[in-house]
Amino acid sequence: MTVVADPATSPTVTVCRDCCCGTPRKHPDVDHDAQVEALRDGVAGFGRLIVSQCLLACERSNVIVVAPAPAQRKAGAKPVWLNEILDWDLTDAVIDWVRAGGPGRAPLPEMLAPHVGERPVY
Repeated sequence: MTVVADPATSPTVTVCRDCCCGTPRKHPDVDHDAQVEALRDGVAGFGRLIVSQCLLACERSNVIVVAPAPAQRKAGAKPVWLNEILDWDLTDAVIDWVRAGGPGRAPLPEMLAPHVGERPVY
């Protein structure tokens, strides 16, 4: 049985998969499909996973955005843009953070701090 996270109380993870993020052309040593599956399985019951087309941050691929649950957003927590999430340790850190509650509920893991970036200005 699959446990589905309640969107009203859970963070949302958006994974960019389009022209640069998620392509072996730019990052041939990364198993992009396995990364998405690991995120999907890892956050199941704790958060929602959305696979998106281009988030317009191609120079920072692979990009993952972790958005707080609505209550944390209302309390001031902001989405966190993570750049260059290209290995299993970083992917696992994202999963662990979401399982702990994500932005507004749990501190950002130290390992992810160097990967935090700004939302692109379109």
